[in-house]
Amino acid sequence: MYKNKISIIGTGYVGLVGGVCLAEFGNNIINVDLDQEKISKLNRGELPIYEPGLKEVLDRNRNNGRLKFTTDIKLAIEESEVIFISVGTPPATDGSVDLSYVIQVSRSIGKYINGYKVVVDKSTVPIGTARKVADVISQGLAARKEDYPFDVASNPEFLREGKALYDFTHPDRVVIGTNSEKAREILKEVYRALYLNEVPFVFTNPETAEMIKYASNAFLATKISFINELALLCEKVNANIQEVAKAMGMDGRISSKFLHAGPGYGGSCFPKDTLAITNIARENGVDLKVIKAGIEANQRQKFLMVEKIRARLGEMKGKTLGILGLSFKPETDDIREAPALTIIPELVKSGASILVYDPQGIKTASSLLKEYENSIIYVDNEYETMKGADALVLITEWNQFRRLDLAKVRSLLNTPLFFDLRNVYEQGEVERAGIEYIGVGIPVNK
Repeated sequence: MYKNKISIIGTGYVGLVGGVCLAEFGNNIINVDLDQEKISKLNRGELPIYEPGLKEVLDRNRNNGRLKFTTDIKLAIEESEVIFISVGTPPATDGSVDLSYVIQVSRSIGKYINGYKVVVDKSTVPIGTARKVADVISQGLAARKEDYPFDVASNPEFLREGKALYDFTHPDRVVIGTNSEKAREILKEVYRALYLNEVPFVFTNPETAEMIKYASNAFLATKISFINELALLCEKVNANIQEVAKAMGMDGRISSKFLHAGPGYGGSCFPKDTLAITNIARENGVDLKVIKAGIEANQRQKFLMVEKIRARLGEMKGKTLGILGLSFKPETDDIREAPALTIIPELVKSGASILVYDPQGIKTASSLLKEYENSIIYVDNEYETMKGADALVLITEWNQFRRLDLAKVRSLLNTPLFFDLRNVYEQGEVERAGIEYIGVGIPVNK
């Protein structure tokens, strides 16, 4: 019988959002992290990440006693029937996945398990990881000369940063990979709120569940690379990529999602997961040519944005550029693999000075771009980036950047030139304000 007690090991993005939302579903959650400072802040209601709406839900569930934070992993394992592993799985230098944190948690489970448990891989892990986790736990039990029963399941997350609360509470599907009927029924109870709302549940084996996660992200990343390559061709043949994408998206077999030309994808998932699946394939004697080409195209796209700017401005030495956006997407402070981390250094190397603003990403970006700090000024709002700048470059489409006062933009810029790398604005609207407009895959009016 499901006892309604869950421990979630890890308070990173996946673990924290998962813990808060599962508590909101009525479960009793113990969120565990070895970082005492982080746990202390969470117990004070302070968030280590920026995610819209998360603090309100966290506070509500802390106050009603359904959500607790601790560094005591032994206590969490012993008191919970369901244990989610939600720790980091960073990429190694060869693109493979570093499972050391997952294995470390598995050893702790083997050390402290005291009765039947359902152990759930929530982290994005290579195919076959569920078996490895089970082996490590079994080894821990053998060392203790104990024989407590347990099941291991795979339950990948599909959260978009900036929309994580909605995605967790209104998912397209819930994927559960397990060979155990008992574990399956318990996890249905964990997600009872979604099951009652008739959210589709996909029950399969652990290996298939692990593959679903990688296949989904690899396809979406490839779709982005595809539309970005088409944008390059559109610029050469006087076609408009936005109209092309709109018409493509009307085809039900294609859909309009992820058909937005821009400076390339970034973040914590697509870059890591595409590299991981190609590495997994290589280890199994399979060459994933399409996904590999998408990775290459995405990296090239970032440098092509720099070339677009250089081609129009000419000599960059002495030029000042206003940059809007650092995070890899709006509504997050995550700048991992963000296009800005490639574009800004390349512009600085060309001799340009940078004025940049991002609503959430400045603190992290300033440390990662420290090498270029003499050429970068971080300002307090979007209009400060434009003062005396020779061009304005929009990299991240935060909502507050979508309705700029174009007359004010024109008055602040030294040269009325706007590189819209997200195609947020209509070309005619910008040009009527007296500003030259350059988008991605948009024909230049002559």
